[in-house]
Amino acid sequence: MSIASYAQELKLALHQYPNFPSEGILFEDFLPIFRNPGLFKKLVDAFKLHLEEAFPETKIDYIIGLESRGFLFGPTLAMALDVGFVPVRKAGKLPGECAQASYEKEYGTDVFEMQKNAIPVGSNVVIVDDIIATGGSAVAAGELVDQIGANILEYDFVMELDFLKGRDKLNAPVFTLLNAQQEALKK
Repeated sequence: MSIASYAQELKLALHQYPNFPSEGILFEDFLPIFRNPGLFKKLVDAFKLHLEEAFPETKIDYIIGLESRGFLFGPTLAMALDVGFVPVRKAGKLPGECAQASYEKEYGTDVFEMQKNAIPVGSNVVIVDDIIATGGSAVAAGELVDQIGANILEYDFVMELDFLKGRDKLNAPVFTLLNAQQEALKK
């Protein structure tokens, strides 16, 4: 099966919620994919196929998943690729010495952390999350990877809000599986 055919089938499972969480937002819920084991497998298979095609000669060492929805498919993708999984969490959730990076949210700032000893220097990583909007959380994750001396091969997302141009802020290639939203809802 091709990545495009996987994406087409997965897109049909999304549920849209207009004006959630606020007026003018079209929220695309990808959680229905996880209710169906066959669709969940196709989501993982699509990312696996993409990564094998994108990096045929480069060994991926770790998948890094962002809290919280990157945790839903990141570990399963890591298992499918036979590589490690490392979480990026909000501050105060991980034990031991952690690298930190701040990022902007709609109402203020937040801090991501990753354990400093989680990934050896020079490792090749792919950062995954459910959606890229403004790019703030992905940029922070990239800063964490830079702090520990690993190499970001790519940022992978299930969906993208193109009109917010978050990918323009990232320091490595971006792959988005499902068709992106081109603009916000008209009010």
